Amino acid sequence: MFDIEQELKKLPDRPGVYIMHDKNDKIIYVGKAISLKNRVRQYFRKNNKTKRIENMVALIDHFEYILTDNESEALILECNLIKKNMPKFNVLLKDDKTYPYIKVNVKEKYPDVYITRRILNDGAKYFGPYASASSAKEMVDFIKSKFKIRQCKNFKFKDRPCLNYHIKKCSGPCMGYISEEEYKNQIDQIINLLSGKTELVIKNLEKEMNEASQKQEYEKAAYLRDKKLAIEKISYERQKVSNLSENDIDVIGLARNELRVCIEVFFVRNSKMVGREHFFFEDLADETDKEILSNFMKQYYLNNLNIPSKIMLKEEIEDKELLENSLSEKVGRNVEIKFPKKGEKLKLVEMAENNAKNTLENTEREKYSVVNELKKVLNMEILPRKIESYDISNISGEYVVAGMCVLLDGEVKKNLSKTFKIKTVLGQDDPKCINEVISRRLKHSIENPNGAFGSLPDAIFVDGGITQMRAAREAVDEYNLKIPIFGMVKDDKHRTRALIDENRKEIKLSERLMNVVTYFQDCVHEKAIGYHRKLRGKQITKSELDGILGVGPTKKKALLKAFGSVAKIKEASIEEITKVNGINEKLAKTIKEELSKK
Repeated sequence: MFDIEQELKKLPDRPGVYIMHDKNDKIIYVGKAISLKNRVRQYFRKNNKTKRIENMVALIDHFEYILTDNESEALILECNLIKKNMPKFNVLLKDDKTYPYIKVNVKEKYPDVYITRRILNDGAKYFGPYASASSAKEMVDFIKSKFKIRQCKNFKFKDRPCLNYHIKKCSGPCMGYISEEEYKNQIDQIINLLSGKTELVIKNLEKEMNEASQKQEYEKAAYLRDKKLAIEKISYERQKVSNLSENDIDVIGLARNELRVCIEVFFVRNSKMVGREHFFFEDLADETDKEILSNFMKQYYLNNLNIPSKIMLKEEIEDKELLENSLSEKVGRNVEIKFPKKGEKLKLVEMAENNAKNTLENTEREKYSVVNELKKVLNMEILPRKIESYDISNISGEYVVAGMCVLLDGEVKKNLSKTFKIKTVLGQDDPKCINEVISRRLKHSIENPNGAFGSLPDAIFVDGGITQMRAAREAVDEYNLKIPIFGMVKDDKHRTRALIDENRKEIKLSERLMNVVTYFQDCVHEKAIGYHRKLRGKQITKSELDGILGVGPTKKKALLKAFGSVAKIKEASIEEITKVNGINEKLAKTIKEELSKK
């Protein structure tokens, strides 16, 4: 048995990573420390811990640790373990979205230019991230149309040129129609263009255009002129987006409300804002902005090859120097983390924060309005952030099951839905089934608040009228809980008609709330009936052949196909049974003996 107090005494005064486990050996938290001895002990001492940490400590059954040579190694190991195990009490960066980049394979003889979402240490050049795949595609299409580089994915020399050469979209390197040097010149211009050095590209094009004119190569001169005009146009349009003095930076802004946190990242490359992305985090009310930003940056940048020269944000985070050193070592150049206090840089950070706030408000507005409207029409004192609905399904009292769905912050969360087999009710009695299911569900959260069902609901909706509601009320009262009960009533055509309270009073709903309740009721009904069909289907496929040693699904299917029914197999001779593919005489005798007992 793991004795926490005894194990705390054994902790070394060295840097490393500590891993907290619950009683099921599931990892619930991963952290790093410059001194494992001091850091881990703090969790088990009486001090001012946040509610989040108190809940975590209450679940710790045992812990382990990994020693590292220094704090920098501990930082990287911590991030890797968090990404691998996704512990519930860590601030988790769940969005694994990758961004589009433009890749130029400069190591190849005749390089290609294409879009990728993976950055590798392969010697190629990467440009981005782009705001969207469409904007990256637009740039690649522009490059391929104006520079006549190869269009084919896999380059190889050929006996004849492809269609792209004939329609003047490719210079024909596969046929040797362009030298490596000429092709490389095209690639160099593309790299300059993607790097934002458009003035250099235009200058070189003007030089080539004049040389072509002097040689009376007017078709080539016209092509170079059109290319120059197109590049000037696209350069002007990109310049209009922004004109920032900073060259290669990420700007991070944070906004929060009582439910969620939004972090917005601006990507500035070659003094232009090329894109942005946002991330949402929930249940971080006890975490400070500094803690959230520190955890976000560690997970985001230590698992990312696209690291800028500078990262700017308002809050001064912990582990600043440690993170700077780790990132600098990762990319082989200096990486700075800055907290601007004035001027253009501060305005840029504030712009990121304002955008984070706007993003949060836009995504939360609909959600908040639904929850607030529900609170008002249901006459509740608290926001009904979590509502659970229940429905019973059976046929003539057989295969009786229940379904449960969750409406969380105004959205139906299908991943939180549950199913139940009815255990104590015989026959068809929906109210008693509702009582059993809700009683079991409430007991689960009371005994294990951090279990699979999570926290108790703020309200309960049952599919049915006052009888089902009274059964639900009895289950709630059994635990002395003050959870309001509402009924989702259907009309003669089995469509949601109204929501009623425990006094049988119909609750007037707006069109939007009616749509939400209807969808909620449909979801729980589908959950219950789907589970019922599944159980019934399993029962229907059962056969007396099940359980006979040597008869699996394939042989069972072959036997039933050959004879039509188990009764016919019982009547068949051993010789007839052995004619079925896969059945030998020994197995045929076993089948006859086992079936004779049934």
